[in-house]
Amino acid sequence: MKVLEQLCQALLDPSSVRDFQLADWDRVLRVADTGLLTASLAERLEAAKLLGNVPMPVQARLQAAQIQCQANRRAVAWEVSRLERALKPLDVPIVLLKGSAYALADLPAGRGRLFGDIDILVPRSRLDEVEACLYWHGWIGSHHDAYDERYYREWMHELPALMHQKRQSVLDIHHTILPPTARFHPDPAKLHGQAVPVPGQDYVRMLAPHDMVLHSACHLFHESEWDKGLRDLYDLDQLLRHFATQADFYPVLLDRAREQQLQRPLFYALRYCQWLWQTPMPQALIEQSLREAAPPRLLLPLMDALFLRSIRPIHPLVQDWQDGWARFCLYVRGHWLRMPMHLLIPHLLRKAIKPYLSDKAPAGNRPG
Repeated sequence: MKVLEQLCQALLDPSSVRDFQLADWDRVLRVADTGLLTASLAERLEAAKLLGNVPMPVQARLQAAQIQCQANRRAVAWEVSRLERALKPLDVPIVLLKGSAYALADLPAGRGRLFGDIDILVPRSRLDEVEACLYWHGWIGSHHDAYDERYYREWMHELPALMHQKRQSVLDIHHTILPPTARFHPDPAKLHGQAVPVPGQDYVRMLAPHDMVLHSACHLFHESEWDKGLRDLYDLDQLLRHFATQADFYPVLLDRAREQQLQRPLFYALRYCQWLWQTPMPQALIEQSLREAAPPRLLLPLMDALFLRSIRPIHPLVQDWQDGWARFCLYVRGHWLRMPMHLLIPHLLRKAIKPYLSDKAPAGNRPG
């Protein structure tokens, strides 16, 4: 556990690395690599003018992570320009989500952040024409299973992922931020209505600051896969620190969470950002506004244990046998939040037996 504390402390206070020995660096970088935080650590050290003071092998690894991140950002900027060229004639409102928005807007959360796909939000009424247009520009479906197609198109908040035939870039097209089958229903029209321009971009937009934080919170705390949990919580910390400089940010954030039925994920986001990253925030205002959003008193210690175990990077240096059970519980919880029981049980059963059915399929019918 010490290595995770060292990594978090280095991200919070880069001067703490002055006490690191090479063995400490070896362990911290292994865990940072698994958690997709190596380039973020490099950026923090460089901003503190400490990158040149670390041992040369460590410096080389950190600089390599920065170079990878810069290449990733250039690739994303290019892909967004191709999206703009393809979709601008349709005059469809396009909102960038998550990592691509952080990077193109040069937000602190985007500095050192790696991401493998581009997420956009478009109105549900325009999905068919957007998908058809992108098909003619080289983006094709990556899911070929009939059940998966139905699962995404009927029950989810996004289409099946698209992949460009030549560049192999992956695009996720969302029409809202939570599935229509989920118990809470944030209004995507309100997200579009308050979206703001991306600096340096003529066509694409990004979520307003309060909506960006809420989307990041509901993405993490409605999630069923937690392999990037620590990175996503670090995103939230960086967003909160950055936007807190705006007047009335927290009152607007809390009001928006109530309006969009996202108070529970915001409660968890603020709670664990304070615990892990010591994110500064107006405690009295938050406790007053989110008191009713907290889970029952007897349930909260269980949720704390599940979340704080599951956000650990999946690496032997920071994991134990209980973490796997915690992630499994949150995997089931994530699906339970997204789907009613009459859909959830058949879906999970199908997911459980699908690998065995694939193994027994005739060789000629297997994909690839």
